[in-house]
Amino acid sequence: MKNPEHMNRIGVFVCHCGINIASIVDIEAVTKEISKYPGVEFIKDYQYMCSEPGQMIFKEACRSGQIDGIVVASCSPTLHETTFRRASIEAGMNPYRVEIANIREQCSWVHHDEEEKATEKAIDIMKSVIERSRRNESLTEVSLQTIKKVLVIGAGISGMQVALNIANSGVETFLLDRQPSIGGRMAQLSETFPTLDCSQCILTPRMVEVGQNKNITLMTYSEVEEVSGYVGNFNVKIRRKAAYVDWDKCTGCGICYQKCPKTVPSEFEQLIGKRKAIYTPFPQAVPNKVVIDNNNCLYFKTGKCRLCEKACPLGAIDFEQKERIEEIEVGAIVVATGYDLYEKEKIEEYKMGYCEDVLDGLTFERLLSSSGPTQGKLVRPSDGTVPKEIVFIQCVGSRDPDNHLPYCSRICCMYTAKHTMLYKHRVPDGQPYVFYMDIRSGGKNYEEFVQRAIEEDNVLYIRGRVARLYREDDKVVVVGADTLSGKTIVIRADMVVLAMAMRPSGGIEELSKKLKIQVDGNGFLSEAHPKLRPVETLTQGVFVAGCAQAPKDITDTVSQAGAAASKVLELLSNEKLLHDPITSWIDEELCAGCGQCVSQCSYNAIQLDEKKRKAFINEILCQGCGACIVTCPSGAAQQKNFTIKQYYSMIESLV
Repeated sequence: MKNPEHMNRIGVFVCHCGINIASIVDIEAVTKEISKYPGVEFIKDYQYMCSEPGQMIFKEACRSGQIDGIVVASCSPTLHETTFRRASIEAGMNPYRVEIANIREQCSWVHHDEEEKATEKAIDIMKSVIERSRRNESLTEVSLQTIKKVLVIGAGISGMQVALNIANSGVETFLLDRQPSIGGRMAQLSETFPTLDCSQCILTPRMVEVGQNKNITLMTYSEVEEVSGYVGNFNVKIRRKAAYVDWDKCTGCGICYQKCPKTVPSEFEQLIGKRKAIYTPFPQAVPNKVVIDNNNCLYFKTGKCRLCEKACPLGAIDFEQKERIEEIEVGAIVVATGYDLYEKEKIEEYKMGYCEDVLDGLTFERLLSSSGPTQGKLVRPSDGTVPKEIVFIQCVGSRDPDNHLPYCSRICCMYTAKHTMLYKHRVPDGQPYVFYMDIRSGGKNYEEFVQRAIEEDNVLYIRGRVARLYREDDKVVVVGADTLSGKTIVIRADMVVLAMAMRPSGGIEELSKKLKIQVDGNGFLSEAHPKLRPVETLTQGVFVAGCAQAPKDITDTVSQAGAAASKVLELLSNEKLLHDPITSWIDEELCAGCGQCVSQCSYNAIQLDEKKRKAFINEILCQGCGACIVTCPSGAAQQKNFTIKQYYSMIESLV
């Protein structure tokens, strides 16, 4: 592919953006100067070029046949490049001949007190973009067939909501989770704020609905092994872990685990409850199928036992079962992998308090749950007595950029208030204390919920940080500061509950590499744009939902899940997809066949023709990131409408 001849008839449209640009940049001076620039055939300024009257001016100029290239001097292309490209299509011009000169964010906004210099800079920016526009190609989007199937990774409340919304629209959906059951973290909760309704009461019907939906294929106890392809046509290899049970035969009757002699700590019960070596994670599990833990099963450790096999009336136990790889093809992928808690062992100042009676928030939830290890009776793990004084510590690991995690985990203030209320409901004569930095209760009825805890349940909130914990006799001594009174506070507590920070679920970085999506500085998945594209990633066809993207509560999680589902359905609503044509290409005359671009391409879009010893690019896989261009030592790798010649001409216009 060669660059076209220079275009010599450029139309320039200058937007005032109300006073955002016009109050700093002298629009009249800019228009006068640019009108003299070689190749500028038409120039017009207007108060709001993106408005309907402004679009009419734009379209009329395009239809006149007087111009063959367009430069719009306005705000960021992120906001209105699509607006002007659509208008150019309606006017019969190729949309890829439209360029945006950003004279707002990159000029007027950053030079608000330097009007003369801002005007000069605006002129320079526009001249450089005009030079680039001269060498733009008329590009055509690539048409792709789409597979009307979706993979949802993670089957907590977010993943389940996404899957249901998509499946109820008639689209086949695969719902994958690495655990044996769907439900995620919400299944571990006792009650939810701010309504205090039972988590299982609202979650279990949703789980059953997912399990019975004819358009949803559950792929639990499974992990993503490999992802290839592109938007509309992803090929996903899934590793189905060996359960050592034939799930087609198993009915979940439970006879097998009743006979199993091996008992181990339960992960679902946060290790304070027990399960058998053959088990279902919890009574309401969907699918209600058993799994053998081969790390603890006596047969796998000693070669003896097999009592579960003898007890099973259906012959479902299969000790010879192996892991297997299944391949599926889907048009879109949604990542809803949830969260884990920051490890309390990392909090050095609290290490002396690491005894059985210092719990994290999820462990406390299991103590409160009617289906938990104590059937909802609140007792100390160490000795089974009822705690009469209990201390809740907020922001443990959160908002601590020097030592731990810099961000706010958002839900800790609310679930701590919930914990204090549930504690008082079970131990009316007990006294809860809360150490806090400040209270963040931003949500419908959230502030009122916290006030209920303080006013109706007599929860004592102490503003300050806890310096240390240590064990003394049968008490956990909490030493902290009350910053309002300036006094040191010492409480001999029966139990301490730490509101640990939320962090991305384990393995998310490895998964992000397989999906070719980004993570942010805190390890959460990055969205394409925090406001305009909050559920999309920079890899087309891959979406995010729930706490995989950032800490959030159930309400926001379900809302975002619905948004992700709607974007997937929008993507798959057409028989064909249009792929952005601004991709890389190889100038074979310059290519030396070194293959450096092949190894640097994150999207596997470049291959080496062994016969020609030349690289070539699959434009459907190419995402236009430009990594190949900076890697290529001979300058053979170029990008459409972003060529080296274009950049040289832009620089020359400035110097």
